[in-house]
Amino acid sequence: MDITSQIDEILSMDRRQDEVPSTENPHRLRRVSQEINGCRRDETANINTELVDSCPFHLKGCFSGPEGTPYENGIFEADVIFPYAYPHCPMQVKFITKVYHPNISPVSGAICVNILQDHWSPALTLRTVLISVQALLSSPEPSDSLHTEALQHFMVDRRSFEETARYWTRIYARSPEPVAANDSEVDDAALAGIERIHIDRFEALGFQRSAVIDVLRKLNYRGANVANILDEVVIEKLLG
Repeated sequence: MDITSQIDEILSMDRRQDEVPSTENPHRLRRVSQEINGCRRDETANINTELVDSCPFHLKGCFSGPEGTPYENGIFEADVIFPYAYPHCPMQVKFITKVYHPNISPVSGAICVNILQDHWSPALTLRTVLISVQALLSSPEPSDSLHTEALQHFMVDRRSFEETARYWTRIYARSPEPVAANDSEVDDAALAGIERIHIDRFEALGFQRSAVIDVLRKLNYRGANVANILDEVVIEKLLG
């Protein structure tokens, strides 16, 4: 049974009042059903949805990364919850897929996008929200960061940031792009966006590789910023 049929079956309960739970809101059900159908009809957006635990107000949305970005060829999943007061308050959306992006939390998947906060309007729909989230991947907003390290990386070395975001896409977003033979295991340096030559230099001093990567990542040891960070500062952090 597809997602629309599942919701239609739930809606049919509205015609049998003795079977409808007292907490049910048929208006919200109809609205969600219409929005899911809107996603299905828009073939250009390429957005797919499915119910979570057969709950019509808890969905998993799925969409592809925008072309021409580090997220291209990735398949991204988002968790969507429609609260009881929907559409008078915004749906709750967060990424399930790990994404390297200034406006997306790498821990919780929370997304900083204004239409899910103070710019919410009941006129917005599941389709427009997921398209906006998809568009956010193309245009990071430095003023609303949820991932400070990714933001610092983005600001100091755009090329390196994009390489790191592309690697996260290959590892976490089910990208069909083949992984190189020497990357058959997850490369912790690539995940952190730190050049191996810098890691090797401090590792040669006797420090553990994982500790070196962690310190260099936190110091934003990337691009032009490398020249501004003294070796003594790095070593002090490693010893501390």
